[in-house]
Amino acid sequence: MTIEVRNISHGYPGRDGVSYFQALSDVSLSIDSGTFVSFLGPSGCGKTTLLRIINGLITPTAGEIRIGGERVSGPKSDRAMVFQEFNLLPWRTARGNVEFPLEMQGVPKAERERVVTRPLAQVSLEKFGDFYPHQLSGGMKQRVGLARALGVGPAYLLMDEPFGALDPQIREMMQLELMKLWDSDRKTVVFVTHSVDEAVFLSDRVIMFGTSPGRIVADLTIDLPRPRWVDDEAIKTSPQFIQYRNDIWRLLKRQLNSMPAI
Repeated sequence: MTIEVRNISHGYPGRDGVSYFQALSDVSLSIDSGTFVSFLGPSGCGKTTLLRIINGLITPTAGEIRIGGERVSGPKSDRAMVFQEFNLLPWRTARGNVEFPLEMQGVPKAERERVVTRPLAQVSLEKFGDFYPHQLSGGMKQRVGLARALGVGPAYLLMDEPFGALDPQIREMMQLELMKLWDSDRKTVVFVTHSVDEAVFLSDRVIMFGTSPGRIVADLTIDLPRPRWVDDEAIKTSPQFIQYRNDIWRLLKRQLNSMPAI
């Protein structure tokens, strides 16, 4: 079902009670079911704010989100978020962390134990279910976060810079793992990133945001062959990939140059 973003504006009041920060201004777009869409733009351009509005965590100042024609008024089990921070409960094992959202939904223990086996296997952590977060690497912790999101069986996966805290090598491996997962069931993914290369490699579309206030300045289709994880090096060194990267980087530089000096 299509995600429809209709004339979304949102602002945050300042701590002084007088100032006001306009995060988004009159943003509209549609995201087709089963597509992978990345939000890209400078810091402070409202990418994460829009992602949280789509999930129902934030009520916009103006406009509305509709999914399959139904207006979003709060979080729902058909949508799951993966955050940049691992946000794992340190006193729970990997399996316990993946079970947690299901527990909050009132799913019986026997059913939870059955359900979480698949998402742990999907992220190649079936042998680490009894490990605690302090026993896992950064990449493994992020896999637990992804498994936790997959465990509720969402149709829409909303990802807020999920690989931003990882070192470059692990980040590239996680991109490949995500592509394998996405190719297996083609969920609708909305992915926030600051990386041009990451956006081009993963996406069907890249939505470029400008700032002051946040708005869409470009909507670009990425027409690269899939599956991309089979030979990622060939994809990333292809003339088409390089052209997309250069074009998007030029757009991004324009936005960065237009930002006020700090």
